[in-house]
Amino acid sequence: DHLVEDLIFIEKFEPQMIGIGPFMAQSATPFANFPNGSITMTLAMVAISRLIHHNALIPSTTALGSIAPEGRTKGILAGANVVMPNLSPQDVRSKYAIYDHKLASHAEAVEGLKLLADQLREIDYEISFERGDYSKK
Repeated sequence: DHLVEDLIFIEKFEPQMIGIGPFMAQSATPFANFPNGSITMTLAMVAISRLIHHNALIPSTTALGSIAPEGRTKGILAGANVVMPNLSPQDVRSKYAIYDHKLASHAEAVEGLKLLADQLREIDYEISFERGDYSKK
């Protein structure tokens, strides 16, 4: 109900990074029984954000990959321009409980960079290891 208001706020705020991901339920919270968000709506919000903020850093989130098998590549195709692998040590990733069933061991993990590169190559993109500083240009 508040998405248009949120987009107007973001437009006025002019952030350097816009992180949009679907809601993902977490079993130890009061929101445990709420349904997960929609990948379709999330991709639409990413696309609209890209149109409004041409130069913003917009991550294709791990939540997108957690909610749908090709979620992160779909995020890139919708306008996201950042992918952030999980850099946490493998033995602590299960303790990161922001939402249930968070992906942490394949292309979304630092040890899966080759897999991530392969996935991005399939959609004609490649990983850049340059600094990703925001530029208003």
